[in-house]
Amino acid sequence: MSRDRSRVRDAWGIAGFLVFLVVGLAVLVLVFGGARWLGREAVPELVGLPGGAWTGGIGLGVVSVLGWIGAGAAYGIGAAGKADEARWLRGARAVAGAVGWVAAIGPVVVLFSGLPGRNCRSSACEYVPGTGTAFLAYALAAGSLGWLCHRWRRAVVEAGEAERRERMRKLRKKGKGKSRVAR
Repeated sequence: MSRDRSRVRDAWGIAGFLVFLVVGLAVLVLVFGGARWLGREAVPELVGLPGGAWTGGIGLGVVSVLGWIGAGAAYGIGAAGKADEARWLRGARAVAGAVGWVAAIGPVVVLFSGLPGRNCRSSACEYVPGTGTAFLAYALAAGSLGWLCHRWRRAVVEAGEAERRERMRKLRKKGKGKSRVAR
């Protein structure tokens, strides 16, 4: 009797896993297809902005870096893993992180969709004029702004570490730091 229940349970588990795979694949195809369609519609508008493709690329680069900062703030040091944190706050943090990562990765998907398709001969896969320039402007803006943010964050962390070292040096000087155990 228990053997039959085990087989039925295994069958339901396999069926559930297969349904999960099919639904996951359908969602993945819809997301990438929708992103490609959105990019095909958005890239000509971005290239048509005053300043041309450079303005659109720089704007997308700034959006990408701001998304990276937002996702980092949502999951940053000391942000997650608190036992006394409310459930709704954890949910809000997860939503904020997801929005941040979509904002960070979305511009890349939009710009890639303006490039020509590799094995597609329809008019939907043609090169959108100005995409290469927008991609170059995006790379320059996101790279330089991301580097500046990284340097600023490293300077803040290093200043905190220097402050901690100075505090420990003063404690050791008084005989109250880690060196007390060695005496």
